[in-house]
Amino acid sequence: MSGEVYFTDMTANSKRNLLDKAVGVAKKSAIFDMVEKEDKVAIKLHFGEEGNVAFIPPPLVRVIVEAVKSKGGKPFLTDANTLYSGVRHNAVDHLETALKNGFSYATVGAPVIIADGLNGADYVNVEINGKHFDQVKISSAIHYADTIITISHVKGHELFGFGGTLKNLGMGCGCPAGKQAMHSGMIPTVDEEKCTACGVCIKRCPEEAITRKENKKAYIHEERCIGCGECVAFCPVSAIPANWETSEADLQERTAEYAWGVVKEKKGKSGFINFIMNVSPDCDCASWNDVPIVSDLGIMASTDPVAIDQASLDLVNRAPVIENSVLGGKAGAGDDKFRAVHDRNSSHILRHGEFLKMGNRNYVLKKVWMKMGKIVG
Repeated sequence: MSGEVYFTDMTANSKRNLLDKAVGVAKKSAIFDMVEKEDKVAIKLHFGEEGNVAFIPPPLVRVIVEAVKSKGGKPFLTDANTLYSGVRHNAVDHLETALKNGFSYATVGAPVIIADGLNGADYVNVEINGKHFDQVKISSAIHYADTIITISHVKGHELFGFGGTLKNLGMGCGCPAGKQAMHSGMIPTVDEEKCTACGVCIKRCPEEAITRKENKKAYIHEERCIGCGECVAFCPVSAIPANWETSEADLQERTAEYAWGVVKEKKGKSGFINFIMNVSPDCDCASWNDVPIVSDLGIMASTDPVAIDQASLDLVNRAPVIENSVLGGKAGAGDDKFRAVHDRNSSHILRHGEFLKMGNRNYVLKKVWMKMGKIVG
């Protein structure tokens, strides 16, 4: 069985602009048909890091919001807090960053809700019985939404190779403790020089695996620790550093399992849109964006998260590179662009997503044609 992926290119004119095409391809994929009256619809996206301007522009998000409202849904824009310290590590700074990058009610027509609350503690344990996790920690606002529509910017990533729908769903919808669990199965340790003996980690530990040493500093008992990442996420002075060490296969498989934890609760109520534009070599979490590695290629929509990512990856790989990008002279049409940038194999997350029966790597690409702003095929 093949997943259906709808595609429109980036050509535009006075009769059909990119706003028309974005909402048109999403309509053709039947994403909006899953929205029922009064549904609370989580529109999951990345608000961009301060200094990075490659994220999806607010006007393109607004037309998706308007289409959801036309079905009687109640949309809200959302993302979860980051594990690393920065301008999106807590809800206050996260909202400030979203506003600076243009995501306000005035520009998009929907409220912005940080999915895991003020400090990343608002999440739900969802049972999945996967290869790596029995349960995953999904941000509450996303879990309790009736419908989810992810809007993903296809780009490179230093750990995943590339980021699209599956990474947006998995890493993006997990709370900070979940993000730590995805990044590493290793037991955390305490940096005693930084530890202030505040006791926050002791209170957050679900297994009572953290006690105080004679000097009052925190100590993690390895034999009791389950590697949940709560102490890493909530230490106010970063005395229990995030551990990023893992194999690329494990990281991607764990992220696929978090993505599964989101969509398994919303069967028939999950839709996905990928914007293959400003395909920067690095993630939108970076405080910069470099020259795109390929030209703007198009917009895809699907109800199959695996198929849409596979189709996006194939489209990028078939395209010629932009000569003054980091790939100029190093790769060409038909080459694995993201592997050439980061030396990462991006297929693990796709393969595991298919194994979890989230979707299919085999797909049928259906081109959507528009005339006079209306869908004609």
